[in-house]
This record gives sequence, C-alpha cells and structure tokens, in this order.
Amino acid sequence: MLTHLPLPEANILIDPGFLTTARADALFARLRDEIAWETHRIKLFGREIDSPRRSCWIGDAGASYVYSNTRFEPRPWSPALAALREEIASAAGERFNSVLANLYRDGRDSMGWHCDDEPELGPSPVIASLSLGATRRFCLKQKRAGAKSIVLELPSGSLLLMRGQTQKKYRHALPKTTKPVAGRINLTFRRIFNANGQIDSYGSG
Repeated sequence: MLTHLPLPEANILIDPGFLTTARADALFARLRDEIAWETHRIKLFGREIDSPRRSCWIGDAGASYVYSNTRFEPRPWSPALAALREEIASAAGERFNSVLANLYRDGRDSMGWHCDDEPELGPSPVIASLSLGATRRFCLKQKRAGAKSIVLELPSGSLLLMRGQTQKKYRHALPKTTKPVAGRINLTFRRIFNANGQIDSYGSG
C-alpha cells in the first residue's frame, strides 16, 4: 500500500513491497532482454555526452518527449509493460501514457541532480517510479539554499509516486557507488500532454 512520506513541500508516496521479490526478479530478467536499450545523449555544462545509463522511451502514439534539447519518439508498449501500466495506474489512481525505462548496469551508472519539470509533463507532473533489481540509493533535496539530502533505499519491487509540487520544490538523483552492485531497472511512468494541454491518447499503444 502506498503511504505518504512526511517531507515539506512535497507529495511523495512509497510502497516498498508493491511487487513480490519473485515477480520483480522475473520482470527484471524479462525487461532487460526485451527492451531496446539505447544510450541517450545529454547536454552537461555546454557539452554533449553519453548519459551514464541505458534508456528507452516507450508510450502511446504521439507521446513524444523533449529532454536535454532532444526529442524522443515513443517505442510501442510491450505486453509486459502494457499490463504493468494498468496495474500501476490502478494503485496510483492516475493514468499514464508513457514510461521512461532506465537500465543501471552497475554502480558506475547513475543520474545526477535534476527535476522532471519539462512542459510536456504539465504544471504538476505525476511520476510513478518502479524499481527492479539491485537496491540503489535515491536522493531527494529541496531546491532552497542549504537544503540537506534525503536518502531512500529503493528495493526491487518498490513503487515511488511523486506528484503535486514535488518537481517544482525538489531535485532528485541516483548517485554512483563503489560498492559491488548488480543491475537495476527503473520504470518511470508519466503523463505526456500535447500542445493544447490535453492528454494524448490512453490505451492506444
């Protein structure tokens, strides 16, 4: 069951055991093999570099997404991801038309401080993040000066829901680690809005 985290200016819920360990492990193995993983290019301090993780943008037709000045057109839903979308939508009470799949191959793969506040996500983005595979540290920090990091350990099968003003008030990151750690897949389900502010087709993929 999703429960609220008591963080100021944030609306974040978590369910550490959304999926059983056995189901999460099976899903990790399946998605690792069937998703068409890519190395996305990102801009950092004015330079274009390879993102330190493997990714794939998946969604309904028309749910394109612009990140780091690059437009990504969605790949179609696989049966496993389509079924998972319905399950997570029911738990979160939200509708999602896309998912960013990320593969962290080991502790060297990471994601720096950022917030998911692109215009396509609307004024109050809703992000449902499912973790599969190795447990990794997920860090949150308010945008105000002097704010301290909040660290969450996200085990396999855990579901984290961020909504409301969370993306406006907080940044988040998945830091590198020198500890031996196996692979992790993170699925961040999202809602993409079109230019007219209307949600793109749902369930068409």
